Amino acid sequence: MVRVGIVGTNFGRLVHLPAFRADARCDVVALAGTDAARTATLAREAGVAKGYGGWEALVDDPDVEAVAIATLPALQPAIAIRALERGKPVFIDKPMAADVAQARAMLVQARRSKKPTMIDFEFLEVPAWKRAREIVASGALGALRHVAVNWQVENRAVMLRMRNWKTASNDGGGVLGSFISHSFHYLEWLCGPIDALSTRMSGISAEGGAKERDKERDMETDAAIALQFASGANGTLAMSCASFLGSGHAVELYGEDGTLILHNPTRDYMRGFTLRHARRPAEALVEIPTADPSDTHGDGRIAPVGRLVSRFIDAIESGAGEGTAFDEGYRVQTLIDAARRAHNTGVWVDTRAQTLDAA
Repeated sequence: MVRVGIVGTNFGRLVHLPAFRADARCDVVALAGTDAARTATLAREAGVAKGYGGWEALVDDPDVEAVAIATLPALQPAIAIRALERGKPVFIDKPMAADVAQARAMLVQARRSKKPTMIDFEFLEVPAWKRAREIVASGALGALRHVAVNWQVENRAVMLRMRNWKTASNDGGGVLGSFISHSFHYLEWLCGPIDALSTRMSGISAEGGAKERDKERDMETDAAIALQFASGANGTLAMSCASFLGSGHAVELYGEDGTLILHNPTRDYMRGFTLRHARRPAEALVEIPTADPSDTHGDGRIAPVGRLVSRFIDAIESGAGEGTAFDEGYRVQTLIDAARRAHNTGVWVDTRAQTLDAA
């Protein structure tokens, strides 16, 4: 039985906690937040033995054998590094940090400790996405020509005009950290390395309405990114978390021999994806069944996060700590940094030099 401590009383409590409890090999023994009284109450209501008003006490608790972290990206590095220094495996939310330097320090410590790590890139654990990758890997699309991502939603922070990490870039969030970190990760998982990119971003005022170009954005909500893949394929990535009644989340892959489309028109980030595929000489796309019988939770994020948790526990039990998921998180962090530099400079940024080797 792996005794787990969770840092974070929002996503950590609402998603990580039930995801870890879904694996019988886990026992969540501690919860940490920033308010000691509130965290103690939440822990008691959730049936968690200990509630701490700070992450340090949880990480240093000898009863905690592994640490799950769901806080602001800027705060995660210190927690993760301290946990790894104490020999404790780490499960962390994305993006892993606020900048490349922080991510590099985390990766170096993960490699030094040789303890298992996991990052919450949950799209890869959705059945429709897994099937999509199998189709791509089979060669059914032929040589990839073009990739188009169109992700148009309105999140709660924008609806309520909340200026938090999901809409502000200074803590490692904004549209790049909150949403496009996912897209960078799954695009390289599906299509291979991104060699170069160009970016334009915009935002809205916390008081409502678009901001003038010469004024600081209150809320970073929109990005348009052009991509060049190592395969020679081109790509476009359009994302807005300020799209009232938006069309949802679509990923379209066009190859020499076929087409593959993932689309979720719902407001649920994980549920609702359909997968359609056609190969020459077909005249229409055909939907491929991708039901998820294990998704029985109220929150659609819990089932895919639970699969990541199971992989994390597998690694802990097997002692397979030589590899680290922080390599993937570091790569995504370099792409986020490249996208922001591309926006600031107005030029294409070469991402081939942004390697996975941080040590």
